[in-house]
Amino acid sequence: MKKRIAQFLKRHPKKLFVFSVLCILYYFCLPNVLFNSPTATVVESSDNTLIGATIAADGQWRFPKVDSVPYKFKTCIIQFEDAHFYKHPGFNPVSMAKAIKTNLYAGKTLRGGSTITQQVIRLARENKKRSYLEKVIELVWATRLELRHSKKEILELYTSNAPFGGNVVGLEVASWRYYGLQAYQLSWAQSATLAVLPNVPSLIYPGKNQELLLKKRNRLLKKLLEIGVFDKTTYELALLEELPQKPYALPKIAPHLVQEIAKKYKGERITTSIDRGLQKNANRIVEKHYQRLKQNLVHNAGVLVLDVKTRKVLAYVGNTPTTKEFQKDVNLINANRSTGSVIKPLLYTAMLDAGELLPEMLVPDVPTQIAGYTPENFNEDYSGAVTAKKALARSLNIPAVRLLQSYGLEKFRDQLNYFNLEGINKSADHYGLTLILGGAESNLWDLCKSYANLASTVNHFNDTSSEYYKNEFVAPILEKKENVNFGELSREKNTFDAGSIYLTFEAMKEVNRPEGSESWEFYDSSKEIAWKTGTSYGNKDAWAIGVTKDYVVGVWAGNADGEGRPNHTGVSSAAPILFDVFDVLPKLDWFAKPLDEFIDTRVCAKSGYLATPICPSMTISIPNKENKIKECSYHKNIQLDAKKQFRVNSSCADLSNTITESWFVLPPLMEFYYKKTHLDYRILPSFKRACKPTNVSPMQFIYPKDGNRITLTKGFNGEKGELILKLAHSKQETPVYWYVDEEFIKETTNFHEIGIIPSEGKHKITVIDALGNEAVIRVIIE
Repeated sequence: MKKRIAQFLKRHPKKLFVFSVLCILYYFCLPNVLFNSPTATVVESSDNTLIGATIAADGQWRFPKVDSVPYKFKTCIIQFEDAHFYKHPGFNPVSMAKAIKTNLYAGKTLRGGSTITQQVIRLARENKKRSYLEKVIELVWATRLELRHSKKEILELYTSNAPFGGNVVGLEVASWRYYGLQAYQLSWAQSATLAVLPNVPSLIYPGKNQELLLKKRNRLLKKLLEIGVFDKTTYELALLEELPQKPYALPKIAPHLVQEIAKKYKGERITTSIDRGLQKNANRIVEKHYQRLKQNLVHNAGVLVLDVKTRKVLAYVGNTPTTKEFQKDVNLINANRSTGSVIKPLLYTAMLDAGELLPEMLVPDVPTQIAGYTPENFNEDYSGAVTAKKALARSLNIPAVRLLQSYGLEKFRDQLNYFNLEGINKSADHYGLTLILGGAESNLWDLCKSYANLASTVNHFNDTSSEYYKNEFVAPILEKKENVNFGELSREKNTFDAGSIYLTFEAMKEVNRPEGSESWEFYDSSKEIAWKTGTSYGNKDAWAIGVTKDYVVGVWAGNADGEGRPNHTGVSSAAPILFDVFDVLPKLDWFAKPLDEFIDTRVCAKSGYLATPICPSMTISIPNKENKIKECSYHKNIQLDAKKQFRVNSSCADLSNTITESWFVLPPLMEFYYKKTHLDYRILPSFKRACKPTNVSPMQFIYPKDGNRITLTKGFNGEKGELILKLAHSKQETPVYWYVDEEFIKETTNFHEIGIIPSEGKHKITVIDALGNEAVIRVIIE
């Protein structure tokens, strides 16, 4: 046989050429890409469930191609359109002959003989005008399609591109629009209804020609019963199901996330890391608090939840369900806003890491002016001195500014670069010391990322036998298929060591609200959460960020247009949302202490500085590094008389007959405020009358400071206001005499405060107390 064919081809070379050309044309006749129509951007949760979509560029709801067809719909569509689908090579000559015969007898088209494969080709050729030539092309392409693709793939092409009425294309969209369900959730009746729609989608679809649609559906259901697809009971129940009426809206569980993904993956199907159940809970929580916030004319809020271990985004609430008037479409996850106090923990960690701070160290909290900048605490009060960890927990501004100045503004600003906070992109000089109080801007995405990275540093250190990953500080992940690459392990830290981060989180567990109130109605103390609030200047931005071993939750609340509102703070507006979100998260574990990063050391029990021989001391764990902390300077040995009633010195007593005692002494200004809230604070005893006082002044100016340049304000009548002079004295009851430019002005007792109206120019202000102590400052009135 082969020999005869060879002889034939040798005798007829032209026929061989023609045959070869036809084969080549046949092979290349089918385009590589059948469907070029734009598709919608489809966003799914981690369980592959639709959470939102954007319509295709041509205005059609057309999803990207599916990778499987549900059994019920597959059975229905094959029995309705092409019962011999798995047997034919792309066309069915028997069906075509029957269709031609039926249509000729009727004088009109009553029956079609196209297979599903042919219908795929017709859809790909965009339903060109019917003709014999077009029919031949479809037949050729159909057979070629059968050679290129499996039956499964052909069915997927049909299911993804078949019209289902209106602007609905493909089964996946149709099941959502007509039933509000995923395709695999459809019942037999629902699957049968959708299976008959592509046959004449412009004539019958939900809400139109219901009687005809019902007849077609029921006819298909009866056929399925007759061939034994299901039993009679299932058939009878299916007949009772109603037809769909008004189309359902597609899910909008995370609309702002969908818009964000559509910018990068337009027309694609993206399966995200979003936990659908958590996302719905977060939406519900935000909606609940929105109803509360809008009573104060606060209309917007955003929530982000990250998994610390995987860095995957678990919930993404970009805004409240407000109206367009209040900018509901603004994505607040990526909006840069004033940080308030939420980066204070980064400074605290940096100083612990540098060996320049210990948690129990006293930090001054007194009226402060630095190069013309006068920071104020949120509660406009002062505590005199406060431990560093309490200053962080209470979010005190003055200690934070003083610590930043001590640590170095430039150094801290450079370290912030490591966190890649997009909004903080200017120099240290631009921000100044306000950097730590909200002078810079950042967003929920970057801040949550930063805290997740810190938490992960501690976890990895404990999990890897005291090592660090080189790529610890990485961006959050939105796609389910992606995994973070932490890089290689090293003994070298990235930016901050695990011990310093752990101590920061320990401080952030404190329950004191920033305003200093003792009550906190939202926090469940049984749950260990490191959290920080922040409020920007003018009450425009309210922040709350919480961290556990497993999760980071970030909240921003405010108005998208930047309008501030009274009583709108991180504690009152954002923190309630934060803790409600934590309540719906799984069990919250606390960090294991990174023991290899700690050493024990003795510190002063009163001041928190390194202990001296005269300090009452205690042992604490501190990060194992070069320690730059000074020894306690607040404890001093003083000489007391035999009754411990007065201080004495060599000018009035034989020191061999005196009692030496260690005394905790704060500088006058710190002492002035500290003793108001520390009733156990003991002021130094007075010297005996015969004793000459030491050179240490018991007085210190609160305001103004030496060298201040001051502009006096004017009242409504145009007259200049007073300059208020304030003084702290270690013994308030001591009379103090005030002089301006050598001229006596007034005597004060107990409350050392006077008002004057000085002329413009330089002035010298002198105070002398009844014991002869003197203090002098110079100011310039402009």
